[in-house]
Amino acid sequence: MSLPFVVLGSMLLTAPLLAQSTPAPAASARLPDVALPPALDRVLRDYERAWRAGDAAALASLFAEDGFVLQSNRPPVRGRAAIRAAYEGQGGGLLQLRALAFATEGTSGYIIGAYGYGNRADDTGKFTLTLRRAPGGPWLIVSDMDNANAPPRQG
Repeated sequence: MSLPFVVLGSMLLTAPLLAQSTPAPAASARLPDVALPPALDRVLRDYERAWRAGDAAALASLFAEDGFVLQSNRPPVRGRAAIRAAYEGQGGGLLQLRALAFATEGTSGYIIGAYGYGNRADDTGKFTLTLRRAPGGPWLIVSDMDNANAPPRQG
């Protein structure tokens, strides 16, 4: 029997055993915050204020008319009216948003960040905001995608 067949055969036999003993990924360190330019920071602070107030109309006003909300464990929502309806009854907690990265070019941009509630040191989840603005206008959210750092609790 030739050497390549012996090596291939041993790989096929041992691969399932090795896969079973793979350790769980280590918890990653908290990524540092980045400072946002004022026009982008306004988006996060306005979002926090509207969320804390439970103000679905104010939240929806931060979005482009054809914007999307892409929340964990929920179907996508598109358009300001649908976004407002989706946010009704949500909010009211002490939401804390922090930026991890951002970029803008012309009338498009994004913010990648993490979120938590209250004074907890750890993040509850992460998000991406894609942004758009008319020349000289305010940044509006085109899509808000978030997901939790832990799987949902089974009830």
